[in-house]
Amino acid sequence: MSTGHFRTPLQHTPFHSRLVAASTCNEWYAWKGYTAPSRLTEVEFEYFAIRNSASIFDITPMTKYRIRGPDCVPYLNRLLTREIGALAVGRVAYCLWCDDAGQLIDDGTLFRLAGQEYRLCSQERHYDWLLTSALGFDVGIEEETGHVAALALQGPTSCAVLRGLGIGAIEMLRPFHLMSTSFQGHEFMISRTGFTGDLGYELWMHPDAAGAIWDALIEAGGDYAIMPIGSEALDVARIEAGFIQANVDFVPADQAVRPGRGRSPLELGLASHVDFRKANFTGRRALSEEQRRGSRYQLVRLDIDGSTPATDSFVYYGRRKVVGHVTSAAWSPTAKANIALASLQTPYGTQGDDLWVEIYYKRELKWERKMARCRVVAGTFYDPPRRRQTPAADY
Repeated sequence: MSTGHFRTPLQHTPFHSRLVAASTCNEWYAWKGYTAPSRLTEVEFEYFAIRNSASIFDITPMTKYRIRGPDCVPYLNRLLTREIGALAVGRVAYCLWCDDAGQLIDDGTLFRLAGQEYRLCSQERHYDWLLTSALGFDVGIEEETGHVAALALQGPTSCAVLRGLGIGAIEMLRPFHLMSTSFQGHEFMISRTGFTGDLGYELWMHPDAAGAIWDALIEAGGDYAIMPIGSEALDVARIEAGFIQANVDFVPADQAVRPGRGRSPLELGLASHVDFRKANFTGRRALSEEQRRGSRYQLVRLDIDGSTPATDSFVYYGRRKVVGHVTSAAWSPTAKANIALASLQTPYGTQGDDLWVEIYYKRELKWERKMARCRVVAGTFYDPPRRRQTPAADY
């Protein structure tokens, strides 16, 4: 009998057997062709592991591209909205890339691995766009998603867990820096990055090393209440941190079907990551014009009355006029608040506006509706000092 790939429509990451062993509820979803857990136990327990101890999350399905060649810097400066030339070897940068209309295609992280070698990580797949953008540049681009296993180790005790593995000087690794190390003969890379807005690290390794490193992390983290987690707990943490997600808080420009459904970096509150001092980058002219005339929308953070998350809710001005919608919502156990990210029409969304959300929720098979007052919040909902503290403390 044939064993074609179509008989296994979703791939398994090198950590899949460990995730199955840790799962008590068998809840999974498809993440870019891989089977991934939405939760392994209880979302509340997993969330508090992120905020109070240590959590471990399989990020292997994240799309990864290796970019090499003598024209890496001019190519990436043409592709991305921020200046790349100043990014030193061993550093990581949050970055954006747009289409010619200045609409965001995706955001991600760029790792400078060597003088002429980078890794670009993103939520969505963009191989065609990267290759098209490379015309005229002496660079090679390789998708390496399946060749690199990766874990996010996040939480206040994450540094202590890595120290337990014997990772020397890990506490001195600064945010958005990376280091190479080894464990039981396996070489791997550690970056002080993450999607939780907390102290945390991401580990990048060959798939052959995945099982040994996972087992060692679980053992070293036993005294620190380490817990494997799924995407639902991570989602609450990233909303608290104010991080956006593709196909949730914005539609990638290359996937938008209807005109006007995309968003620019300026409309998503990401203007600080657009460098107009650069001579040129894709979308620069459109973004410069938007900066001059003003944006159509703005992404805001909302503090909402009550405790029912305002998932996919309309946002009203003065309880009557629809001025936007909620893109992400959650009850924040740490902030003790009903929080949300929302895309609002300009000029609405300033602090002091009379804003309301329309929330629908089910109670004993009956749908209920309520209007809840909300307020625009400046800054993030959760931003602990330990996120940036160097040396990282043992908790």
